[in-house]
Amino acid sequence: MFRYLSLLVFCAFLGATANAAADSKALFAVTLSDANDKPVALSRYRGKPLVINFWARWCPPCRAEIPELAAFQKKHRGQIEVLGIGLEDEAAPVREFMRKYAMDYAVFLGREQAIPMMQQLGNSRGGLPFTVYVDREGRIVGQKLGMLKPADLEAAAELLLAPGR
Repeated sequence: MFRYLSLLVFCAFLGATANAAADSKALFAVTLSDANDKPVALSRYRGKPLVINFWARWCPPCRAEIPELAAFQKKHRGQIEVLGIGLEDEAAPVREFMRKYAMDYAVFLGREQAIPMMQQLGNSRGGLPFTVYVDREGRIVGQKLGMLKPADLEAAAELLLAPGR
């Protein structure tokens, strides 16, 4: 019984890893608008370790974790890029929100692409906040559904900056 359960868990892990690799390729094929409503191809971030955070202005846990993401970006600037993808349609309210919450990392309007992107990256429930960690090879190396804590981000940094990553 234990052997069967171990094999099942191992196969599930392999399937999740294979899907994650395919899904990260879709991420780099997307073009989103930045907070100034200018199109930005996410392919420009290929080859960089990424923390990709899906959020919305109306989401209390999203607002609560923004200072942690900003501090993380400041600490790891030049090593890891933080990308915020808002489930938002309009640039002007997002710019105001960014000023209010001191979001000094790259922020994009997800518009109609945000929920399908989250689902492709492993968030089948569509819950927020949702964060994905992508290494410089484009592999999804972790994800979290729910509010980030400083320990989550530091663990992600160790993983993303580990030799050979």
